[in-house]
Amino acid sequence: MQTHFSLAALADPDMAQSEKILRACVHCGFCNATCPTYLLTGDELDSPRGRIYLIKEMLENGRPADARTTRHVDRCLSCLSCMTTCPSGVHYMHLVDHARARIEKTCRRPFADRALRTLLAFILPRPKLFRAALRLAPLGKRFAALLPQRLKPLLALAPESVPAPSDADRPQVFPAEGARIMRVVLLNGCAQSVLDTRINEAIVRLLARHGVEVVVAEGAGCCGALPHHLGKVDASLALARRTIDSWTREIERGGLDHIVITTSGCGVSVKDYGNLFRNDARFADKAARISAMACDVSELVEKLALKVGAAPRLRVAYHAACSLQHGQKITRPPVAALEGAGFEVLAVPEGHICCGSAGTYNLLQPELAEPLRARKVANIESVAPDVIAAGNLGCMMQIGAGTALPVVHLVELLDWATGGPRPEGMAR
Repeated sequence: MQTHFSLAALADPDMAQSEKILRACVHCGFCNATCPTYLLTGDELDSPRGRIYLIKEMLENGRPADARTTRHVDRCLSCLSCMTTCPSGVHYMHLVDHARARIEKTCRRPFADRALRTLLAFILPRPKLFRAALRLAPLGKRFAALLPQRLKPLLALAPESVPAPSDADRPQVFPAEGARIMRVVLLNGCAQSVLDTRINEAIVRLLARHGVEVVVAEGAGCCGALPHHLGKVDASLALARRTIDSWTREIERGGLDHIVITTSGCGVSVKDYGNLFRNDARFADKAARISAMACDVSELVEKLALKVGAAPRLRVAYHAACSLQHGQKITRPPVAALEGAGFEVLAVPEGHICCGSAGTYNLLQPELAEPLRARKVANIESVAPDVIAAGNLGCMMQIGAGTALPVVHLVELLDWATGGPRPEGMAR
C-alpha cells in the first residue's frame, strides 16, 4: 500500500510503526474471508481491509477520528484471524491498537458510550471493586427495564452468584510435590480471579502434582489488556509496569523458569510487552525479558509428563480461543494435552471464527456478539460433545450463556485426569 506520511508524523515511533504495517498490505482481501464481522454484515468497512483504509486515512492526514472510522474500528473484535490468513504478514494487531489509542484521544463519543467504556476500564482490572459490582447485579436485574439500554448486556452476562475470594489468588508460594523440576509465576487474571476461582485452583494443583513450584507474586495485578483494547493506553501501561516490576522482583529473589498464563487474552498482551515498551528506556529490557518468559499453560503442560489416572473418556469439543490460535499461534498443544490425558477431542466446524466474546466486545457490541455466539454454539453442538473445553474465561462465559452443555477450562479437565477433583462445571 502506498502511503504519504509527513516526515514530522514519522518522527513519532508509533506512527512510523503503523506506516510500515500499512505499506505491507497489498489489498488482496484474503482477510475478508475469515473476518467474523464481515461474514455477518458484508460491509467492506467491517473487514480488515476496509478498516485499514479508514485507519490509513485518519493517521496519514493527522486528523481526529470521525464517527465512521470510530464505528468500524469499534466493531473490530481484534480476533486476529486476519493475521493468520494474511499472506503478506500485515501486523494488524499493532495497527488497530494504534488506531484505538488515537480514537480515544481525538473522538468525542456520546456520553453513555464514554461513561460505559470508562466504567469497564476502571472496574474490571480491580478484583475487589469488580466483585463488589457483581454483587449488586441481582438487584440491577430486578430493575433492568428501567436501566439504560447500554447497561443491559452487562446485567445479562453477570452471574447469579459470585464465588468468595480463593486462597489460590493470594500472594504466596505453592511448593512442588516431590522433587521440584521447575519454578513458575502464575498470572491469576483480574476478571478470572473473581468470576471463576476454580481455574487457578486447578492449575496450582495440576502443576504442583507434576513437580512445579507455583508463585503468586506480591504486587502483580492486571496485565493491562482490558484498558489497552479500549484505547486507554496510559492506564494500560501503568498496570503493566506494576506487574512487570512485581515479576522482576520475583525473578531476582528466587529465579523463574516461566510466567504461566491461563487466560489467553492476557497472554497476547504479556507476550507483546517487549513491543509496548520498546521506546521506554527504563522498562524496555525488563519488558522484553518478561515477554520471553511468558507462556500459555498448554505450552507448559507440553513440557511435563502428565501422570494420567482414570478420568472417564469423554467427547470434548475444544474451543480454540482467537487469542490463542491467532494471537499466540498456539494450536496443537491444547489438543495434544487433552488427547494425552485420555479425552476424545472433536473437531469443531468453523473453529477459526470468533465466538464474540473478545474481552469487553460482547458488552459493547452485543448486536454482533450475539449472532457470533449463536453461530459458534450451533457448530459446537453439531458434533455432540459431552463437554466444551476452552483456554480463555471470556470465551467460556460467552459460549456458556448460549448452551446447556458444560463449559470448563482446559486445566480443569487435565487436573481431573491426573488425580484432581471432577470439575464443578460438569454438574451442568
